[in-house]
Amino acid sequence: MIFLRLFWEFFKTGLFAVGGGLATLPFLYDISTRTGWYTQAQLADMIAVSESTPGAIGVNMATYVGFTTAGIPGAVVATLGLVCPSIIIIILIARVLKQFRNNKTVDAAFYGLRACSIALIASAGLLVARITFLNPGALQLEGAAAVLKGLLNWKAVALAAVLLAATRGIKPLKKLHPIVFIAASAVIGILFSF
Repeated sequence: MIFLRLFWEFFKTGLFAVGGGLATLPFLYDISTRTGWYTQAQLADMIAVSESTPGAIGVNMATYVGFTTAGIPGAVVATLGLVCPSIIIIILIARVLKQFRNNKTVDAAFYGLRACSIALIASAGLLVARITFLNPGALQLEGAAAVLKGLLNWKAVALAAVLLAATRGIKPLKKLHPIVFIAASAVIGILFSF
């Protein structure tokens, strides 16, 4: 039963996540809250792993969730669930797409999908920022000082500020490959227990 549910959840994600891998993040957050397969902290880890490994982020995340939920068979089922809608749609419209290529209605539909894509990616960015910079349990603490002290993840805010200042203000760092920043962030995360 878990395999059927994995396939169905990721089939829906693949069908409606228009705009690439980051557009899958709101759907993954929803899957997390409805199924309990992983926590928000694990979702942040999945994002980090998926962003730093080769391949499409959506496929990497589906594979990661499937693997953590049901092992290697779960990884295969979740990945197939995510890519099946694209394959089906391509097969269905490939023959008729040439006929509608210059159709104004089709162009308008694709133009409208851009806004949807932007909204999904913006939602994903806000979700990642909330998971990274805020401690949701801090609102349960008593007193304003406790809330201010515990609301922000000060380590993450400091790391983001240092990385932003370094990449914007130090010219030699602008020329470095992004993998250098990923590796440096991994080392800092290990040293400071992120």
